[in-house]
Amino acid sequence: MSDPFDLSGLSEAQEPPPYAPVATRPPPAYLAKLNPEQREAVEATEGPVLVLAGAGTGKTRVLTTRLAHILERGLAYPSQVLAVTFTNKAAREMVERVGALLGRPAEGMWLGTFHAMAARILRRHAELIGLRPDFTILDADDQIRLLKQIIQSADIDEKRFPARSLSVVIQRWKDRGLTPERAKNAEGAKFALGRAPALYAAYQERLKTVNAVDFGDLLLHNLTLFTAHPDIVADYQRRFHYILVDEYQDTNVAQYLWLRLLAQGRSNICCVGDDDQSIYGWRGAELGNILRFEQDFPGAKVIRLERNYRSTGHILGAASGLIAHNASRLGKTLWTEGESGEKVRVTGVWDGDAEARRVGQEIERLLARGQRRRDMAVLVRAGFQTRAFEERFLAIGLPYRVIGGLRFYERQEIRDAIAYIRILVQPDDDLAFERIVNLPKRGLGEAAMQAAHQLARAQRLSLYRAAEALIESDELKPKPRTALAALFGAFARWRALLGATPHTQVVEQMLDESGYTEMWQRDSSPQAPGRLENLKELVVALAEFESLGAFLEHVSLVMDREEGDANDMISVMTLHSAKGLEFDSVFLPGWEEGLFPHQLALDEKGAAGLEEERRLAYVGLTRARRRAHILFAANRRVYNQWVSALPSRFIDELPPDAVKTDSELTARGFAREDDDEPDAWWPKPTPGRTEIAERLIRQRSPLIEPRVRPVAAVVSSNSAFSVGTRVFHQKFGYGLVRTVDGNKLEIAFDKAGLKKVIDSFVRAA
Repeated sequence: MSDPFDLSGLSEAQEPPPYAPVATRPPPAYLAKLNPEQREAVEATEGPVLVLAGAGTGKTRVLTTRLAHILERGLAYPSQVLAVTFTNKAAREMVERVGALLGRPAEGMWLGTFHAMAARILRRHAELIGLRPDFTILDADDQIRLLKQIIQSADIDEKRFPARSLSVVIQRWKDRGLTPERAKNAEGAKFALGRAPALYAAYQERLKTVNAVDFGDLLLHNLTLFTAHPDIVADYQRRFHYILVDEYQDTNVAQYLWLRLLAQGRSNICCVGDDDQSIYGWRGAELGNILRFEQDFPGAKVIRLERNYRSTGHILGAASGLIAHNASRLGKTLWTEGESGEKVRVTGVWDGDAEARRVGQEIERLLARGQRRRDMAVLVRAGFQTRAFEERFLAIGLPYRVIGGLRFYERQEIRDAIAYIRILVQPDDDLAFERIVNLPKRGLGEAAMQAAHQLARAQRLSLYRAAEALIESDELKPKPRTALAALFGAFARWRALLGATPHTQVVEQMLDESGYTEMWQRDSSPQAPGRLENLKELVVALAEFESLGAFLEHVSLVMDREEGDANDMISVMTLHSAKGLEFDSVFLPGWEEGLFPHQLALDEKGAAGLEEERRLAYVGLTRARRRAHILFAANRRVYNQWVSALPSRFIDELPPDAVKTDSELTARGFAREDDDEPDAWWPKPTPGRTEIAERLIRQRSPLIEPRVRPVAAVVSSNSAFSVGTRVFHQKFGYGLVRTVDGNKLEIAFDKAGLKKVIDSFVRAA
């Protein structure tokens, strides 16, 4: 079927005239609803335009009104406009809003996601790439299966170099516009002993053979098409009189190159974005794309939208003061004509449990004042942090939902680990056994499991018992028989430890020795670090229960909870998932060094990683309409060890006049009432700390001036305590030091039993 909007055969002189002369039309009513900067962005239709739209400044209104304005004023036919977004939801919303402004359906435009628009172009010219127009777009699972075949054909150990890891490497290359020929010296080329580029080439050939592409190919093939066929790209340059781009700060290299090629004809490109909200560098977004817009498009007009319609003055002041510490930004300052509102609260608490309790109390206080649950959110830096809040909300009966992800106990890695625990406690659990018997891969194929099922049905045994019996028979081949024997031997060893070893340590050992932890350590996908953090948090959760049986019962009750009113629930999500959302009250826990900014970001990207973390903090603050509450803990439990934490440097960077501080880290919280000289055990302020940090550190009971233990004590190689010393711990009470290893103590507590703690968390009794 021919395209009714295909203008490729027309020269510029033959192009259709606008709907009506612009000069004869009165100013449209929709312009009166815009502030001066927004109106300027809408009416500046000719030439390159960059709209720097701060959080809550009406970005979507500007983008949709500009698009409607181009059509309403007759500057172009719908088919002569290209508008690209990042999500189908944003595209649908844009179509609806434009239609409402025009008073008629907005049809015929090239409007959609980058991938959708690229696929539309590719299908028209598929033969030039070596494909047929009816090519298939593979999903992630199909890509992995195909890559596994490629790896096996190349005689490469797939266990050592997993297909999923190769998929990540290839996708990064495609996001950067790199073909196999250009990937030979790129980052990641050393994967699979330097054979990654060859595997990439083989994968691309295989895709063409089966007439398929993956999502990365859609833009990559477009770039190949445009560079190899100048006449085709010239056709699209003539076709698109106007190009509009949403969330430009999130574009990757391939998207950037694609847009530049299409915009070279008329240069009527308008990019809307916010350099201060570029938070997706981990998935390929290039901040430099928006920063160098004026160099890429000489004569470009930059329009800043700084008037905020969402947040109060103090919230904007805190956010603007924080983001001003970034060097890589074009610069703008948010302001509002609204009220100053409540200052941003910064609260220090003892640990993660105290943090969750404090947030729960604040939410209940707000509910009592009439605020709705759906207008409140808890935004965390890392997924593992949600567990403490989920547990607390369940305990006090607060309905909640995890946005952009699963609840803690529903996540894949947690379900897998719990299945291991279930088999440890109850070997006859068939569902758990099937889940983990070949996870990680142990060479147990379908034949082995079929044999186990047959024996289980015949003799009315559980799968575990049937498989155990098969070890003694010749029903199985040597390899699966050996694998099963090793697994059952390991479970027997782990069960033997349960009586004399803390159950948390047994689970840690089980996850390590089974190879499950290593499986995620070897996974190079962006999700792997988060999965490992969740496994650590699971061990933290186990420590709160007397036994594994009690923990499993708790999990069953948690998973069986009623959802309640889905329209009125507390939202719990990561900061990355919160972008684009807004709430009356926002809680921002975990603002500690190493957690936020996250140590992994600092290790991998250095200063650039720090700035992206700061942008993430800025995004978190600007989600709040009326109140924002930052929390940090003095201690975090990692696996079964307590780790001392320092307040995030981002707290230091908040302007003091926009912040109100309070702290639960008072002297009375660290000592018994009959102590004459209690320790505060709070890190000594470092040079250059701001007034906020000083106030938080010194905020104590007015009756007692605490003695501060220096930070060095936390990391000292020599402990101030010796074997036999009587000590006191805030959580575990009184005990006797059994062993000393540097600053790590093994203490026999009177009530809590034998525990390993860092000496900075105890004092002489």
